[in-house]
Amino acid sequence: MPDQMLDPAAGAARGHEPPPWQEYFMNDPTSLDKAMWGVLDDYEARAQREEALWDTLSNEAAAARRDEMLLPVGRATGTVLNLLVKAGEARRILEVGSSYGYSTTWLAEGARAVGGKVTSLELAVAKTEYARTQLARAGLADYVEFVIGDARASLKALAGPFDLVLIDLWKDLYVPVFELLYPKLAAGAIVVADNMLQPESARVHAQAYRERVRAAPDMTSVLLSIGNGIEVSRYR
Repeated sequence: MPDQMLDPAAGAARGHEPPPWQEYFMNDPTSLDKAMWGVLDDYEARAQREEALWDTLSNEAAAARRDEMLLPVGRATGTVLNLLVKAGEARRILEVGSSYGYSTTWLAEGARAVGGKVTSLELAVAKTEYARTQLARAGLADYVEFVIGDARASLKALAGPFDLVLIDLWKDLYVPVFELLYPKLAAGAIVVADNMLQPESARVHAQAYRERVRAAPDMTSVLLSIGNGIEVSRYR
């Protein structure tokens, strides 16, 4: 069965009004506090510098330096995550793949708003140290607990249930991670998986993930062309 995809720009192209959240996406200075915006601006400035550098690297050099790069989900996807936490009052939030903490920051701000907490899994200690610094700057450090180690081992040790999950780690791990977290989803839980459309090198694993999620009992799922492409799935 072909992917179901929703494109937020498509409605405007057909003459329809864009959805109201589209204006919120890009830069509403009243939607988040100044400390949060300052941290996001710094993250995004770093990402722009790294993107420019990335374009100058050979494939071999890029692969060798990949772990140095933020590779963030981007503002549009970050905003969607934040809205999903708030609209669904998701208090038990799981992030599989903290990286340097960009998406963690969006999730943590939502957690603060609804009285929740983020459990964020990451293999690299240096990345979590960077993330902790940025979360402290944003006043969000109390809303995140980092678990260091292999995500699969960490997931086995976590009891759940989880109301909202973000999957954003090495793409060949998406299916094994889903297998572990699926039994730990709360009723009505939302699972968001990033990099479903970009980069092209991840598309084989992205397709395998979407097929697995859509085959799971009680899961409904849609592919959204937001950011690098996200699969948004709901349990029951």
